[in-house]
Amino acid sequence: MFEDGDETKETDGSLLGDPGHTPPGKKGHVKWQKPRLTRKALLKCCLVKRILSRAAPQGSDTSDSDLELSSVRHQPEGLDQLQELTKFSKKELQSLYRGFKNECPSGLVDEDTFKLIYAQFFPQGDASMYAHFLFNAFDVDRNGAICFEDFVVGLSILLRGTVHEKLNWAFNLYDINKDGYITKEEMLAIMKSIYDMMGRYTYPILRDDAPVEHVEKFFQKMDRNRDGVVTIEEFLETCQKDENIMSSMQLFENVI
Repeated sequence: MFEDGDETKETDGSLLGDPGHTPPGKKGHVKWQKPRLTRKALLKCCLVKRILSRAAPQGSDTSDSDLELSSVRHQPEGLDQLQELTKFSKKELQSLYRGFKNECPSGLVDEDTFKLIYAQFFPQGDASMYAHFLFNAFDVDRNGAICFEDFVVGLSILLRGTVHEKLNWAFNLYDINKDGYITKEEMLAIMKSIYDMMGRYTYPILRDDAPVEHVEKFFQKMDRNRDGVVTIEEFLETCQKDENIMSSMQLFENVI
């Protein structure tokens, strides 16, 4: 399923790039293929790297083929339902679940575990606040825990969703209190958490006022009616029309 083969071998599509992206050198008449869930591509994602590192060897446990284990307290949906909800194949879901259940035998991820994962991947900074905001974005039913369904549905959007789906997910991340609007304070909190997580050892060195400046530029373009908040309509319209903002939006995607 997951291959560590030739690192130079190209695969069609891109898990973190533009939907439908065709790699350089591919001719227009070549049929586009669904992106493969290779380790090389998935390791761009911190959460998946951690989950896959916990996956048991292939064939070591065939009882999880239907995603049912008597030892877990939270039983996930079956494969058929999850395939309908996501853009992952049956084998991909099995491999993701294998790692998920080993990382979290209870079938649920709490916020402390989330913070621990990010602290390990970003030891040079403080990842606690970003992990908190990201946890809330994945915890769609707001019950304080992320089940496997929450995890793979969100992951499917981030890795294989359309531009519109990804932007909706990003809006939900920035809308901290979930009232349907993004305020400067909310966007600043997210941006500061990202800068804090990356640490002071980035190059080029970031100025202390960089997050504030970043947010001001965003709001100048997004807040069309100057009412001090950004609606989902303003967010989607501005992001899709402005290449610079779309490039900036990749920032949070690269630290998932």
